[in-house]
Amino acid sequence: MLQSLPVAALLPTRAWPVSAASDSSSREDSAMPQSSTTVYELRIYHTYEGKLDDLLRRFRDHTMQLFEKHGMKNIAYWTPTDDPLKGKTLVYILAHPSREAATANWQAFRDDPDWKSVQEKSEANGKIVEKVDSTFLTLTEFSPPLR
Repeated sequence: MLQSLPVAALLPTRAWPVSAASDSSSREDSAMPQSSTTVYELRIYHTYEGKLDDLLRRFRDHTMQLFEKHGMKNIAYWTPTDDPLKGKTLVYILAHPSREAATANWQAFRDDPDWKSVQEKSEANGKIVEKVDSTFLTLTEFSPPLR
């Protein structure tokens, strides 16, 4: 289902920073300046049966804060409303200052003792995530200003 949707259809404009000008290289957000090197990461988590609530709780209570700690900007989070993904999928977008920063951010996140503790505790009754899809994106020069 999600593969047939253009990525832009998944992005609510109110979740994006306000543009100061129409030039994509001049878009800024107080938490992370947007530049031509800014990359957005579309991530889709497929959970094991009955584990979506556990995943949502982990993100709400811990993961989002750890992402910010490690230089990843939370843009937006969604759960599908239609089958076959309903009730077992989390879709979200992060922003990174660059592709190189994304690699470093993820390594720092994975190495964080706080994350390791959260993951261990949240998976005490079994693994939560069966599969993760990740796609890195850049804005096109014709993209409307982000709001």
